[in-house]
Amino acid sequence: MTTDGRQRGDGRWGRIAGAIALVVCGWLAVVTALTFGSAPGKSMAVIGPPSQALAAIAKANGRILVSHNYVTIARSDDADFVGRLYAAGALLVLDAEQAGGCSGLPPKLLTVQL
Repeated sequence: MTTDGRQRGDGRWGRIAGAIALVVCGWLAVVTALTFGSAPGKSMAVIGPPSQALAAIAKANGRILVSHNYVTIARSDDADFVGRLYAAGALLVLDAEQAGGCSGLPPKLLTVQL
């Protein structure tokens, strides 16, 4: 029996949810910051509504590789492509190759060596 009127485990799930949210936000901040240092010519995933993403890519002088619902893959040979995407109104830009292999290139066939 507790004397302060609280039940055991009170707030435990809140602390766990807070810790998970902190880790996810920290990871997203690091991944977003790393996109600014990406080499020219890499594929970038522009996250957001397709119309907004396509407009931002066009304003930033990029090439559209693939467009899906809320994820558009684009590429440019300019060094400041990510900064120009954000300046043109992109919501979130991630390195497509680091974020799951979305390079816009045909998939490589797996070969098994015996």
